[in-house]
Amino acid sequence: IGSRAVLITGCDSGFGFALAKHLHAKGFIVYAGCLQKDKGDGGSKDLDNMKSDRMRTVQLNVCDSKEVDRAVEHVNSSLEDPEKGLWGLVNNAGISTFGEVEFTSMDTYMEVAEVNLWGTVRTTKAFLPLIRRSKGRVVNISSMMGRMGSPARSPYCITKFGVEAFSDCLRYEMQPQGVMVSIVEPGNFIAATNLYSPERIKAIADKMWDELPEIVRKDYGRKYFDEQVSKMETYCNSGSTDTSPVIESVAHALTSTTPYTRYHPMDYYWWLRMQIMTHMPAAISDRLYV
Repeated sequence: IGSRAVLITGCDSGFGFALAKHLHAKGFIVYAGCLQKDKGDGGSKDLDNMKSDRMRTVQLNVCDSKEVDRAVEHVNSSLEDPEKGLWGLVNNAGISTFGEVEFTSMDTYMEVAEVNLWGTVRTTKAFLPLIRRSKGRVVNISSMMGRMGSPARSPYCITKFGVEAFSDCLRYEMQPQGVMVSIVEPGNFIAATNLYSPERIKAIADKMWDELPEIVRKDYGRKYFDEQVSKMETYCNSGSTDTSPVIESVAHALTSTTPYTRYHPMDYYWWLRMQIMTHMPAAISDRLYV
């Protein structure tokens, strides 16, 4: 690892926060991109309190081109040898929501895509010159939902399918440049990342119902709507609370001489379901899971 540096997006909490600490412990210089750094909130405060010259928090909103450009300038100017570039970029920043297609507003679709998909593309394009100089690594955090669809998750699935396609195209293009691109596809880690609290689920549901066209409310009815929200609450109370499989997958992608194209840190149930839904005829997988 030596003096290699890695930039991680979305380090305010969840995978990003844990990954920043893990890679720092392994010896990397870590640039931890945090949305809330300027406010002194979230994970940036805890990471700054480490008082380590190898842990460097950076204000970074992946939806803001100016902030991304400033982050590139900051990293470039603070690298020990900018000509040797930046070893790794981990695109981790992401948001999620739920709701059937007829229940989901176009604003919600665009909001989720702006962070998960276009934020990944924007940040990658900005940092690629530094990554190419080091013949380094790009690691994109996708999801099992980037390989298979799911009812009430279309805004999230669309973005993660896009991340998968972007990562594949980037990998093909970067092979001649000596840059390796990996995709990490976590399973259900909602319990570990605190993406959905009961309060957040209720707030999303209430806003969704209030904004529904009258014809949709009338046709579906409140009873059906509430049943779907209850299903989401059940799903959000499930999942693994141990993020280490995801963290170790990213670390392997950054340190191995032969990193995998795809990593699948997930419970066996989800791994099997993903294989069936991506390899079996849809008539079979639909009957089993939809």
